[in-house]
Amino acid sequence: MVSKDGNFAGSLRNHGGTFDMTYSGDDTSGHTGASHPYDGLTPDRIIDAVEAQGYRSDARILALNSYENRVYQVGREDGSPLIAKFYRPGRWSDAQILEEHGFTLDLADLEVPVVPPLRDANGNTLFSFEGFRLALYPRQGGHAPELDRLDNLLVLGRFLGRIHAAGEQQLFDHRPTVDVQSYATDSYHFIRENRFIPAELEPAYNSLCEDLITRVNQQFKQVQYEPIRLHGDCHPGNILWRDDRPHFVDFDDARNGPAIQDLWMLLSGDREQQTTQLQKVLQGYRQFCHFNKAELQLVESLRTLRIMHYAAWLARRWDDPAFPMNFPWFNTQRYWSQHILELREQLAALNEPPLQVID
Repeated sequence: MVSKDGNFAGSLRNHGGTFDMTYSGDDTSGHTGASHPYDGLTPDRIIDAVEAQGYRSDARILALNSYENRVYQVGREDGSPLIAKFYRPGRWSDAQILEEHGFTLDLADLEVPVVPPLRDANGNTLFSFEGFRLALYPRQGGHAPELDRLDNLLVLGRFLGRIHAAGEQQLFDHRPTVDVQSYATDSYHFIRENRFIPAELEPAYNSLCEDLITRVNQQFKQVQYEPIRLHGDCHPGNILWRDDRPHFVDFDDARNGPAIQDLWMLLSGDREQQTTQLQKVLQGYRQFCHFNKAELQLVESLRTLRIMHYAAWLARRWDDPAFPMNFPWFNTQRYWSQHILELREQLAALNEPPLQVID
């Protein structure tokens, strides 16, 4: 249940990205008061919230690397530590959270290696305590998968095929969709309207964003695909590798969308390397689920959406004290200059032919 943050120095052109940018688009204004909602999440309140669900804590708390929500490892007197996830107020509705929980529980019933929330005696997975909503999870050990090993990509492809085979059985009713509006258009408007961009960079930024949104919209209209339920943020930091198998964690950004959304972030390197990696992923994937090759045209569009969404996620959360502390490079002249350069690279990439794979 550990979410990985971003790395300012790395470009998303040549790797999938390993940051947690799971802003849903529901809470568009941010918190504007003198204090932040998470200020009330004290160690005593964390322990009390866990013990209110029937567990006895040994008072050991370890804050895990998550910024969108707050996630803690809480020790127990009579068992292994638990992972307590406190949902960001105002982001997801109860119905949206429960859809995520239901999806992971269904996958676990199919023996897919995910980490679903724990149920109480009444089958509940979402709890409320003094204004906070939380879920509890078993602790799952592991490390990020070694994606330079093709055999690992084959295994990941198999399990993603199983996840998508379940995901295509029905769509989420309450959770959003991977689309241009929420990921790109809304992100662009938020950054522009809240004047994050330095004045001298505004013309270049505005022109690039408008061109990118137009081009990505064109590509989404050209590609015919059936949306399915997705992990939504399937970067290597959300995959824990142990005993030669993955465990998929943090379905917090689960959405409806194209299957390729959960595959492209496993690819890295130059075009030849990505083609080899994709071929191996799909070799495993197709053992359990059909893949629509037309979706390969969306890889650079989805990368563009992720880059734009990430910048807006940081901007929307900038009043949360955890963000200036952990992302000190954001909202600097250097950051926005590099962001614009990355957007220029994406505009060029959108005109390149898509990756090709052999049936």
